[in-house]
Amino acid sequence: MTTHPPRPVTNVAALVARSAQRHARRVAVMSPARTLTFAQLEQRACRLANALLGMGLARGDRVGIYLPNCAEIVEIELACYKAALVKAPFNARLSPAEVAAAVANSEATLVVTTAERAESFRPHLAGAMPRLLLLDGPADAGYEAALARASDSFQTAEVQADDLAVLHYTSGSSGVLKAAMQTFGNRLAQLRKFLMRSETTRAGDTLGLVGPITHASGMQIVPALCSGTTIRLFSGFEPARFLADMRADRVTHTFLVPTMVNMLLAELQGRYRPLPELQRLGYGAAPMAPARILQAMDVFGPVLSQGYGAGETTSGVCGLSVEDHLHARAARPERLASCGRPLLECDVQILDDAGQPVAVGEIGEIVVGGDDVFAGYWRAPELTAEVLKDGRYHTGDLARLDDEGFVYIVDRKKDMVISGGFNVYPSEVEAVLYQHAAVADACVFAVPDDKWGEAVAAHVVLRPGQAPDARAIDAFCAERLAGFKRPRHIEFVQALVKNANGKVARKTIQAPYWANHSRMVN
Repeated sequence: MTTHPPRPVTNVAALVARSAQRHARRVAVMSPARTLTFAQLEQRACRLANALLGMGLARGDRVGIYLPNCAEIVEIELACYKAALVKAPFNARLSPAEVAAAVANSEATLVVTTAERAESFRPHLAGAMPRLLLLDGPADAGYEAALARASDSFQTAEVQADDLAVLHYTSGSSGVLKAAMQTFGNRLAQLRKFLMRSETTRAGDTLGLVGPITHASGMQIVPALCSGTTIRLFSGFEPARFLADMRADRVTHTFLVPTMVNMLLAELQGRYRPLPELQRLGYGAAPMAPARILQAMDVFGPVLSQGYGAGETTSGVCGLSVEDHLHARAARPERLASCGRPLLECDVQILDDAGQPVAVGEIGEIVVGGDDVFAGYWRAPELTAEVLKDGRYHTGDLARLDDEGFVYIVDRKKDMVISGGFNVYPSEVEAVLYQHAAVADACVFAVPDDKWGEAVAAHVVLRPGQAPDARAIDAFCAERLAGFKRPRHIEFVQALVKNANGKVARKTIQAPYWANHSRMVN
């Protein structure tokens, strides 16, 4: 982790507390299970911060979170910031084995979860089980009991810009687990990015979050709370139910991955303005085809807004606004393939292999600098050195600029698959395939998919005498990988195509599947 001279910054929890005082009686968070006003949320977050310190946790200790979307995740996030503890959320869709690996890697002192989830990953832990705080624990020892015993009063910790705030987990390109270290300075910069956008939420708005708030959706929690916005949490995504709940709760803003947009369009079948209160439908975490964007504009109206960013940049660094979408539709249709222009504070450049800016229209790598760039990967200096150079993040995304500064992603240096907004790294999936007794060789890659944007595909070479059985391999993967990481297309081949150096030619294998596409992202 890069260190600089101490630089005190405002703790984002203090800003949320100020907003809570201003909007005390307004609803802050609502979910099927619980509704909290700003005053109640602030009180519960203070109590939880006291409870965590009372359990022996100290500044800098990691607090694991393994839960589906619920109001408690918001409380835990705020409590961690208040006490300068490190939030370490684990995607609720990961397999128990993957969660166990993240728990061990984070060296979490405590994990907040449920009894069933705790028992699911317990057998996969190589070391000792961390302490648990269970939402459904005993009446005298569970989450609610801990809050009931704690004080309402808490003095928010003072923090430095470089103090670690969040471990943002993702699987590495080498198949090794990695977590982007986001500092308090990063989180404050991320808050500024959101609040300075013209499309930010305001008091009286309702923000619907349906994706895992341990993932990209959760980046919007603190900005929304600081704006006096009500957060409506969805525990899952079923198109008809989602639309009904959005209408019933008069949700004004939401963020979806393209897969969800596609599923809504299929459900609506061209019906116009099904959500009359909707002011902004943000999408991101994966590319979206321009034809599908036009279709979504036809159905939802002039509300679409795109963001481009990563955990390493503490959320978005480029945005294609509602106005940009409208102008593109009217005069520059090719611009719907853009991810927008850099946000005000974000230093986004397109550089060649020598580190020099490329000319307009030329292809280079997106490189990001600024206060929102992460501090490196947790316990992984080698991985950090690959992407973080002179404080700037090399994304691995290849792109070009047009004459007005709009960024167009055309391919990825990395071989990462983005399926339904989640990152999948081929080597991680290949590592599981190689564990199967019948598999001699494998190559995993992205193929276009109408529902998920991209899907995971695999070419598999079998050992001699083995019969091809895609269902058996899929079942094997299902026990070891999250659902979005499993190969949806398995093709058995005699041998993998290799280049002159004897390395698997992944791009050559992948190319035929993309023959009718203008770019190798979908």
